[in-house]
Amino acid sequence: MGRTAFILSIIFFFAVSDAFYHQERHRSKRSVDIYDIEEPLENRLPRDTKPLNYHLEIQPFINETKFKGRVRINVTWVHQTEKIVLNVDRDLEIVHASVKFTKLGANFSTPEEISTVSVVQMGKGPRISWYTINFNDSLKAGANCEIDITYYGNMSTSNTGGLFRNDYIDSDGKNHTLLATYLKRDNARKVYPSFDGFTFKASYQLSLIHPKNMTALSNMPAERTTDVPGEPDLTCTQFAQSPEMQTSQLAFVIADFESVRPIESIDQITKNNFEIRVWGRKGYMETLKQVPDKIVRIVNYLQTYFKSTIGLPKLDVVAMPKYDAAKAADNWGLMFFKETDISSPLIWNTAYEIIHQWIGQYSTSIRSTDALMGKAFSSFLASMTTMDLNPDELEGKWPMTVLYSLYYGYGKSVRSSGFGIVKDSKCAKYELLFRMFNYTLGKENFRTGIRSFIEKIPTMNDNVGPRTYLYSDFYKAMNEVANKTGYLPAGTTLSQVADPWIDHDRLPLVTVKRDYDTGTINITQKRYHREGPSKFTSYENGLTWYIPLVIISQERLNLSNTKPTVWLLSDEAVKRNKKGVNITMNDFVSTNSFIIANPEEIGPFPVNYDSLNWRRLSEFLQGPGRERIPPLTRAKLFHDSWNLAYANELCFDIALNMTLFLKNERNHVVWEPVFTMIDHIGRRIHGSEIYIKFQAYIRSLLKPLYTELCSSEQPDEPSWKTHMRGLSKIFLCRAGYEPCILEARKQFKKWLTDEEPDKGNPVANEFLCPVFKWGTEEEWEFGLQRVINFPQNNERKQSERTYLLKTLAGCPKDEYKIKRLLNVTIIEQNPNFSTSDIHLIASTLTGSATGYTTLFNFLADHWDVVKIRFTAYPNLWNRIINTAISSFNTQEGYDKVSELYASKQEEFKNVQTIIEEALENIKRETQWSEKNFPVINAWLDTKVTKEDLEQSSVNSTAS
Repeated sequence: MGRTAFILSIIFFFAVSDAFYHQERHRSKRSVDIYDIEEPLENRLPRDTKPLNYHLEIQPFINETKFKGRVRINVTWVHQTEKIVLNVDRDLEIVHASVKFTKLGANFSTPEEISTVSVVQMGKGPRISWYTINFNDSLKAGANCEIDITYYGNMSTSNTGGLFRNDYIDSDGKNHTLLATYLKRDNARKVYPSFDGFTFKASYQLSLIHPKNMTALSNMPAERTTDVPGEPDLTCTQFAQSPEMQTSQLAFVIADFESVRPIESIDQITKNNFEIRVWGRKGYMETLKQVPDKIVRIVNYLQTYFKSTIGLPKLDVVAMPKYDAAKAADNWGLMFFKETDISSPLIWNTAYEIIHQWIGQYSTSIRSTDALMGKAFSSFLASMTTMDLNPDELEGKWPMTVLYSLYYGYGKSVRSSGFGIVKDSKCAKYELLFRMFNYTLGKENFRTGIRSFIEKIPTMNDNVGPRTYLYSDFYKAMNEVANKTGYLPAGTTLSQVADPWIDHDRLPLVTVKRDYDTGTINITQKRYHREGPSKFTSYENGLTWYIPLVIISQERLNLSNTKPTVWLLSDEAVKRNKKGVNITMNDFVSTNSFIIANPEEIGPFPVNYDSLNWRRLSEFLQGPGRERIPPLTRAKLFHDSWNLAYANELCFDIALNMTLFLKNERNHVVWEPVFTMIDHIGRRIHGSEIYIKFQAYIRSLLKPLYTELCSSEQPDEPSWKTHMRGLSKIFLCRAGYEPCILEARKQFKKWLTDEEPDKGNPVANEFLCPVFKWGTEEEWEFGLQRVINFPQNNERKQSERTYLLKTLAGCPKDEYKIKRLLNVTIIEQNPNFSTSDIHLIASTLTGSATGYTTLFNFLADHWDVVKIRFTAYPNLWNRIINTAISSFNTQEGYDKVSELYASKQEEFKNVQTIIEEALENIKRETQWSEKNFPVINAWLDTKVTKEDLEQSSVNSTAS
């Protein structure tokens, strides 16, 4: 949030996200990115020498978009070598370079011998951005010199890399210029010759020459300003010497900005004063006036949590106009945000970046794995900060947004192996592990461990670099606390607990079965497959985890004590401790009561029970005491039951019984996963005879919720109410709720009768899908023409066209409209549709049985024509085939795909594995359908009334 489900349907995703998810946090790439940490091995500098201090002077020539620089680097020898290698970007023009020795190692015994060491060659390398200085003799550890380089560089005006220039126009039409740095990854070398890399921390003394009518800011406070001889309009701002930091942490901005200070007090946890200011352009200061106090509240919270400051005397936060970096720049003591990001009253994004002042800037990770852990910890703590300071912002979203994504992603029969997916999912697992440890060890114990970790960082890895850490350092600090609590299994470290969670590309399923005759509870673990196991994942057999299991009973539903009731151990622990992976324990509640394992999603795993325990849970949730179970736990019980039924681990009538309490449930936290489950199951049964009954049942659940939400609508209502009202409306529309369809068609008519419909869309996005699904062919055709005639002159955003195309493809319930779209784009080859559009259409059609069946039949009927059409695009052809064959879930679908495969076997050679996986998936889906459709149908027959089925005769309304 970014903290996004992996397999939400295309329809659900674009319908919901555009209309209602804009208020949720965005989990975009953040500051502790692995690419910020490590360069490719072949590009890394030798570690024989290192910098101690930079004296850097930069003078930008604003009108020329160039700058002049001089850097003096105090360098010391770590190992014996006859050369120094540093980074200089090829765009830097070196004017002068010299070396002055200040100290020689033990191989030179007298001062006179200094004169015998000289530079024999210096210059840039042939391939990479190395600048090499070669000497006539080898120097040993302890030698020192000063490298003095004068150079010229170019400012960027097209992106935010290196030193960049932005121009913006104020409300009076006056042009303003700002200069700023973005030195992440390898951008420092674009601004000054430097030693890039995590091991090369050094202190900085920066001087900036700039116009007198502009303010200069950097990591440290300004110490003095002096006139520039012969330049009456210029001044030189000299900044205090910084602590040791990496090259990428240096930052500065030169602009005619104003600042605002907080009203609330900053907690002084040290004797030194700590100052916070927020900077921005003059016309934006009114919007920023609440931001300083928001930052103070976050900083005070984090200072208390870490029991330390950021290690600098001040923090400047700059709202940058026209800032197009993908993420905020959380430079130590000087942070850059997009104006809209920092001015928002929301906490999470700001807290996430400020946390990096401690984890990422004050202390830095050593390797990519350490960076992932740091990123995840920042995300976890940002969520904790937000929940404490502004709970409405994340309530119902965290940890579910992260957790459910993992359930869906790691529950696939075949795991995705893309680097970005693996990296992001590991970060998510780390984040949930921190949350699990926070519960398992206790909130105060966990915080004590974090404080210990922060306190020890300055002395942890001095041999690598000051204030650096490994992820093992975190576990060492936490283990010292954990060992005192006795909450971990004997002889077990926190690292041993964490490793299987991070290393296994699956999550566990815990099954808790009570034997009511013997008074025992049998608890087992196995890998969780939401889509069922596959022959392609047989290597995963036997995966086990360390699982802390908290169990509460009907009589004691509070969570005042989250010490694990019992631990399930991994295979590795079994070999060491001779204890079982699965355990049996004495039942501790009466046979007439239920138990709940893993309440509040303490650990990232679903839980199954015996059918009697499930029945008692369902009955209790339908009763007056339902709210004794916390909302997140009620949500978990619902979510687990439906996912387990989806995975064939639980009879579906039990899962359906777990929906009965929803008619009286109004808590938005509980309802969040309901919409996802409606979507998932709806897509799976779409096209079957039970789908109409299912829609009728969904209408009966949602109408009371939607009616109540609409009756209580207020201008200043909490965001969750708006969010829930919107979701309810979307799903009622999809289920054919007549008032919704009528309203959508009424609104759409405004566009239909517009004299210039291609100038803009006067209809809210939420109304498009209901019209294209339940409306007339004329209304759908109108939408198609709007895509074909969409302006190409940048008058409108392309995202509008993309959304419209998705709804045209994904929403119709009748075959004609889909055939029409495929004919226009593929057969007729309308020039207004690109190959990307065609791929988007094909992908979107997987959201419904009508969509993927029509696509498959279209391909089968026009095979040769379509194949020739995509001769020049083999990858697109393969993707379309895969899309068309992979979504069936009945024997009829399996037979269709098998028949096509048999008739076109030669043409499928290049994608044989895809076909085999698709056929196996269809077979598995078919088995699921044959097992569960009769159960679902029988259950719906007992719950759906004739009145429910007769309500909303949409077809007659829409004709």
